[in-house]
Amino acid sequence: MNTIETSHNSGIFFNEALFGLAIFAFVFLVVLEKKNPYRQFSQKTFKKSFVTNTTAFLVNNIILTIIRASSLFLVAQEFASHGLLSGLDNGPVKWILAFALFDLAIYLWHVVSHKNDYLWRFHKVHHSDKGFNVSTGFRFHVFDLLIEIIYKCVFVVIIGVNAYLVLSIEIFELFFILFHHANIRVPNEDLISNVFITPSLHRTHHSKKRSEHDSNYGIVFSIWDRLFATRKEVVPEHIGLDLIEADNFIQLFSLAFITEIKIKKLLSWIPKGKKN
Repeated sequence: MNTIETSHNSGIFFNEALFGLAIFAFVFLVVLEKKNPYRQFSQKTFKKSFVTNTTAFLVNNIILTIIRASSLFLVAQEFASHGLLSGLDNGPVKWILAFALFDLAIYLWHVVSHKNDYLWRFHKVHHSDKGFNVSTGFRFHVFDLLIEIIYKCVFVVIIGVNAYLVLSIEIFELFFILFHHANIRVPNEDLISNVFITPSLHRTHHSKKRSEHDSNYGIVFSIWDRLFATRKEVVPEHIGLDLIEADNFIQLFSLAFITEIKIKKLLSWIPKGKKN
C-alpha cells in the first residue's frame, strides 16, 4: 500500500473515530439530561431543537465526508516535521503544549466568529436554538465547519504535531463541546469552571442578549476567558436569538443568508396599528 492510500485510509479512520465518539458521548449525555435536567424547556421546544440539530449533524457529516474534510488529518501527517513544536520530543510536554495552543486557537477563532459580520452569519446558526441541550452541540452551518477546518489546517502547519495527536485533541474538544451544551446539573460546577468550560458558563454564551452571548468563548479551558476578560457569570433569562427561527435543516441552512438587518427592514414595512 503506497503513502497516498495509507493517508486516505487514515483520513477515513479520522472521520469514523470522531463520528463514533460523538455518538457515544451524545447518548451518555442525553441520559444524564433526562435524569437531572438543569432547566425545563417545553416538549415542543425540545423536540424541535433535537430533531433539527441531529438532522444537521447527519447531513453535515455526510457533506464533510464527501468533500474529504479529513484534510486536517492529512495536513498534519504532511507537516508534522515542520512548525513550532516539531523539534520537541514526542511526550507529555509536547502533548500539553499542543493541546493548550490548539484550545487557544479555537478560542480566538470563536471570538472572531462573533465579531466578524461575515463569519457571524454562519455561526449565528449555532446560536439560533431556542432550547439548550446536548444536541445543540451539533447545530452548525456546514460552511461554518468548512471555514474552521481551513483555519485549523493552517494552525496545524504552524505548530507541526503528529496527526494522531491532532486526532486525539479533536476527540477531546468534541467531547467538551457536547458536555458544555448539555442541559445538566454538574456537582461543584463553580469550582470546575475555574479550569474548564462548564454548562453554566456556556449557557450564558447562548443567551438571547448580545451583551451576554458575546462571552465565555472557551471550548475546554476557561482560563482564556479570564485572561482576555471575556468571562461572564450570569443566568440568561432567554436562550436563542431574536428574529431567528428554524424548524428544520433547510431553514437552518438558509439562516446564514438572511441577516437580522434585512428581517428588521422587512418588518418595518408592515403597517402598524394606531395607538389609542
